[in-house]
Amino acid sequence: MSQSNSLTGSCATQSCNSEEELVDLIAREVRNILQSEIAGPKVRAVSNSGYPLIPIGISNRHVHLTERTFHLLFGEQTEFEPLRPLYQPGEFASKHTITIVGPKMRSIPAVRILGPFRKYDQVELSLTDSIFLGVDPPVANSGSLEKAASLTLVGPHNSIHCEKCAIVANRHIHSTDEEAAMFGLKNGDFCKIRIGGEKGVVFENVLVRTNKNWELQIHLDTDDANAANIRDETLAELAGKM
Repeated sequence: MSQSNSLTGSCATQSCNSEEELVDLIAREVRNILQSEIAGPKVRAVSNSGYPLIPIGISNRHVHLTERTFHLLFGEQTEFEPLRPLYQPGEFASKHTITIVGPKMRSIPAVRILGPFRKYDQVELSLTDSIFLGVDPPVANSGSLEKAASLTLVGPHNSIHCEKCAIVANRHIHSTDEEAAMFGLKNGDFCKIRIGGEKGVVFENVLVRTNKNWELQIHLDTDDANAANIRDETLAELAGKM
């Protein structure tokens, strides 16, 4: 990787004490690189098709909580504190983590809570995480929890059994309406994206989600990112509407 020296140096300086901290550090470095590439006027590299290339965001497992659930897990006096901003405006990684436990009593510790608070409790897993925990969550859009799997959430103050909270998040694109229109797309459409390289792939059923405040970015989970051998310089291109 072209940024391996800077990542190694940063880890040594900041003393990464766990795999989760290392993943967070690498994700932060990748995000900084992408942000520096697209900062300033929104002039983007274009693919052979003539469409702009799209930055890729890799989502590790994480949790969204309601304010009520947060205080049940951490105590009424605990303040919900940001750790660092995320790529999308207004969203952030918090300082708080929980342990998630599946029905076979297998657990994954130090799962990051993202903010701000949501109107629902949601745990976003990869398929690999799901197999390890012994659950079978649906591939679903954020907030679509009708068929979601159940998990136990363990915080420092309390634990709760959360019915219908775990999903494998559908691949999706964040964009404004104007950016989606550049691709001939609109909110709610599904499309295909192509990622080149040694393990190039075409991902189908990528949902288009729009918001006037969002930055253009494709969200993939760690399984998809590993399958495509995504590196910090990797960009994606539109491969057609479905």
